[in-house]
Amino acid sequence: MTSSVFNSERLLFTPATPQTDAIPVIFAFPNEYTVGITSLGYQVVWATLAMRDDLQVSRLFTDIHEQLPRQPEILGFSMSWELDYVNIFNLLEYLQIPLRAISRTANHPLVFGGGPVLTANPEPFADFFDVILLGDGENLLGDFIDAYKEVRNADKEAQLKKLAYVPGIYIPSLYRIKYSSPDGEILAINPIYSEFPTVIQKQTYRGNTLSVSTAVTEKAAWENIFMVEVVRSCPEMCRFCLASYLTLPFRTASFENSLIPAIEQGLKVTNRLGLLGASVTQHPEFSELLDYISQPKYDDVRLSLASVRTNTVTEKLAATLAKRDTRSLSIAIESGSDKLRQIINKKLYNDEIIQAAVNAKAGGLSSLKLYGMVGIPGEESEDLDATVAVMKAVRKAAPGLRLTLGCSTFVPKSHTPFQWFGVNKQSEKRLQFLQKQLKPQSIDFRPESYNWSIIQALLSRGDRRLSYLLELTRDFGDSLGSYKRAFKELKGKIPDLDYYVYSNWSTDQILPWNHLQGPLPQSTLIKHLAEAMSHFRSASEVK
Repeated sequence: MTSSVFNSERLLFTPATPQTDAIPVIFAFPNEYTVGITSLGYQVVWATLAMRDDLQVSRLFTDIHEQLPRQPEILGFSMSWELDYVNIFNLLEYLQIPLRAISRTANHPLVFGGGPVLTANPEPFADFFDVILLGDGENLLGDFIDAYKEVRNADKEAQLKKLAYVPGIYIPSLYRIKYSSPDGEILAINPIYSEFPTVIQKQTYRGNTLSVSTAVTEKAAWENIFMVEVVRSCPEMCRFCLASYLTLPFRTASFENSLIPAIEQGLKVTNRLGLLGASVTQHPEFSELLDYISQPKYDDVRLSLASVRTNTVTEKLAATLAKRDTRSLSIAIESGSDKLRQIINKKLYNDEIIQAAVNAKAGGLSSLKLYGMVGIPGEESEDLDATVAVMKAVRKAAPGLRLTLGCSTFVPKSHTPFQWFGVNKQSEKRLQFLQKQLKPQSIDFRPESYNWSIIQALLSRGDRRLSYLLELTRDFGDSLGSYKRAFKELKGKIPDLDYYVYSNWSTDQILPWNHLQGPLPQSTLIKHLAEAMSHFRSASEVK
């Protein structure tokens, strides 16, 4: 079974033949193969490692793996979903490696992690990793391996100290956190030795060749898809949005030198193309890209698009997608309220939402999925009424178009201006209100689990003390009840759930990720926060 899964991959790169003294590496994805191989980030890092002849790379998933080395020197995890920490624990145990970095000896491999979750806020997971790579992997990965080679035969402490000097590499064990009390606020975060940086800067790749699939397989969650990253980050900067703030600046793939050659190469092995990015339609040459894909020679190509910006939905875009076997389009509107969109810096008007639906229908699409959010800071009940009103207006303007409103709860994210806000306790009721209003309108309302949003908020704002909680919840199961039970067990040893999830934090307090620098300094985030709050009805809504 295992070999047939790997044999069905069509590789778009040539793996190197490892040298005799190549470093044995296991590169793991903490989920099943079909999920992991559909992660563009995982594919690219794996290929980057596998193209080096100084490494011998084996892949590991929760269900299958390639032949693993008996004595791996490096074990890496790509983490793109918070709750996958449970699978990281399981895989470490499977490999007979202690969960906590502090318990590992010279006989254990160096355990590193990277990916969006760990770049955003690695602190709840920090005690389980020797090394964390922050930011884009394009240059960082090579810098990490090259630095490791220089200390390959040294003891672990010497290895970690050497790696700590590499920009973008974070060694959690070399940083000490001081608390006012076991369950109190953070007082200070400092390196153990003065020669290490007090602030670690996330790595940013500034090239114009972005990621593309390195393997195509029918076993992927998106069968036989060839993925192309068209843009990275998003220029819109909605105040809650990690995908924009954490990954700035906005970068676009070169049309002539990157996108076209990549698409041509990919379409030789499959007829399914996925264009990825937080704001794909904002590529300056997106229209030319559509024309290119519309050529008769690509008539059998099935095209999938990530979420697109509402006011870029033209009839031409809809028609191109409809012709290329796409029935639906996704747009993020967040709310039907002008006031709320001002608060979050969403440059969008209701008539543009309605026009997008009209264009989608006219171009031949059969459904439109809109994404909304409840619990946005500053939200009041009339803002929910405005969302219901705009959904009704869309349905009226484009009859026959199947409408879905996917709706999440606002979750504070690190490195964004809204990191200081807690989750709104009214959010669950607000989701229920929308459900009740929209169901009779034949609008398919799909709320994201409120309980999952609470867990997400806990992990996105957590500090290192949560590591004890994560070990406990693993035994209890991953429901919200398990987390509450674990908090009860750890009472007095760590702050309570309310502190992490619902509290509005002061802009003066030290945040768990204060020593990890995102693209923008805290002073800029505070300015953006003040700008957002200037649109609040009442200034007393946050400390």
